[in-house]
Amino acid sequence: MTTLLDELTAIVGPTHVLTDPELTAGYVTDWTGYWTGHTVAVVRPGSTAEVSAVLAACYRAGQPVVPQGGNTGLVGGSVPLDGEVVLSMLRLNRIEEVDPVGRTLAADAGVSVARAQEAARAHGLILGTDLASRESATLGGIVATNAGGIAMIKNGSTRSRVLGVEAVLADGRVLTRWIPLVKDNIGYDLPGLLTGSEGTLAVITRVLMRLVTPARATATALAGVPSAAAALELRDALGRAGLTLEAAELMTAAGMRLVVDHAGLRPPLAQPAPYTVLVEVSGSDDVAAAAAAVLADCEGLIDAVLEEGHSAKLWRFRESHTETIAASTITPVVKLDVAVPLRRMEEFLDRLTELLAAEFPTIRPICFGHFADGNIHVNLLDAPVDERDAATNRVFELIRDLGGSISAEHGIGRAKNPWISFGRDPVDRAAMGAIRAALDPGRVLNPHVLKLG
Repeated sequence: MTTLLDELTAIVGPTHVLTDPELTAGYVTDWTGYWTGHTVAVVRPGSTAEVSAVLAACYRAGQPVVPQGGNTGLVGGSVPLDGEVVLSMLRLNRIEEVDPVGRTLAADAGVSVARAQEAARAHGLILGTDLASRESATLGGIVATNAGGIAMIKNGSTRSRVLGVEAVLADGRVLTRWIPLVKDNIGYDLPGLLTGSEGTLAVITRVLMRLVTPARATATALAGVPSAAAALELRDALGRAGLTLEAAELMTAAGMRLVVDHAGLRPPLAQPAPYTVLVEVSGSDDVAAAAAAVLADCEGLIDAVLEEGHSAKLWRFRESHTETIAASTITPVVKLDVAVPLRRMEEFLDRLTELLAAEFPTIRPICFGHFADGNIHVNLLDAPVDERDAATNRVFELIRDLGGSISAEHGIGRAKNPWISFGRDPVDRAAMGAIRAALDPGRVLNPHVLKLG
């Protein structure tokens, strides 16, 4: 190990190989506070060439590596639990180019989502992926996990906008697929394959993203509804009125109470509701007036408030959920990012509440999420450590029985390894394993993530 550390130091410089536990502490614990490990070293390369040299050295030494971006993941996928080298990508932070004609952004993997968004907006465009962790989450991270986020209902997943990548394979070879075309049909879609691979096939160092033209005018509404079914009916009514959903979020009464109390906010609605829907819509006409007409005609609506444009005030109720939940539990939150068929969302939420009350009465569930695409974030608060896996298993069994997915947008990581068979059959897993073995036969890259055997 001393020889390897000397070699890594020669590659990136002594200030960018961290071994002191006080300096590496922030790299070995994930955002949830549950996944904590240790590392022999944190290595911070500053270029693709340095990443290549670092990986080549680790490959020769048989030293496992965990790539890490902003470390905002929720499934333990970027945490070195068993002494792996952490390959921090944060020094790769150059925005190379924004092409307003081709509507593309070329940037290093360590650029934050917020900085990329700012660069795109300077040219009248937007990134297309947005999430509450935008200040810390990196482009490499959202590509590696195929992040969804709040704008997915309008713009699609990250994978749908990845045009090209530069990535380093486990043995240090550099793969470059960098063609700024939406039509390029030569062979396998390698950028699409690496998107969502969670650092198990290669380390992404640069990305080429297709940008999106923002809506000219929007309006934001918070509406209280009696059920998840009513939320979907509101979604349909907005669509029939010719409005486009920019975002559609669902929050429960319990979650809204937590946010209001924790942040010291006034309740946004005059009457409390079982569910609160936040929608942002766009359209070519008077958007606010059109949305107001839909809200006025929507049967079963309990109460609503509407503002023109993107309302940070109304969005605060949604974006404060994660912080509030983390501050409102006596144990690390069990965060289960799942998806269910829309027609079974109501059934899922009802059965989940009943199941947890009957089998895990001390656990408090708080659910919220991107309801228009079936993505629900299930948060289990006050979960005893010895009940975490059992409660997770029961939730995932319910998801499986309803034909849903145990991972909607955060990946499998380490947290969901035991349940991967709930969503992928043996042939499917064998095919993925063959791809992984071909690109990383020594299992150097993130070896404990996305276990397929």
